Amino acid sequence: MKTKSHINDNVKAKTGIMLDLGGGNSKRPGFVSIDKRKLPTVDIVHDLEKIPYPLKDESVITMVASHLVEHLKPWLMIDIFNEWWRIGKVDCELAISMPYGYSSGFLQDPTHVAAFNEASFQYFDPTFPLYKVYEPKPWKIKYGPVFQVNGNLEVIMQKIKI
Repeated sequence: MKTKSHINDNVKAKTGIMLDLGGGNSKRPGFVSIDKRKLPTVDIVHDLEKIPYPLKDESVITMVASHLVEHLKPWLMIDIFNEWWRIGKVDCELAISMPYGYSSGFLQDPTHVAAFNEASFQYFDPTFPLYKVYEPKPWKIKYGPVFQVNGNLEVIMQKIKI
């Protein structure tokens, strides 16, 4: 039986990068930042709608997309999630925070184009019937999606093997 200390040792043993997707000027400590804007805090300048990304297969252990997804073209969403799946290691977690689809926070910004609600992430998780609509690379909904009182929608997805 694994004890808590063994579990923590296994987590520490994971190697790879923590990736801040579209972080711009808000780079998280310890993360590699990728953004299309050339800013002092951006490590990799790359348009996240252009696939492939300049990253190796299964090189990422954690991804954060904070207030990014709503800015991406909806018709590219399956391809983008598939690219995130490609660069993530098995069990990689993808944390997404965004304005709830059609909330005032979503509607106020003219650059918001992709609206999500609680059911939207079911298209990426093979345990839900909606997954069969597009059959993208498989993710598991690990947490949420949860509507926050601040009007945001938060979810944590986890890459699973095919």
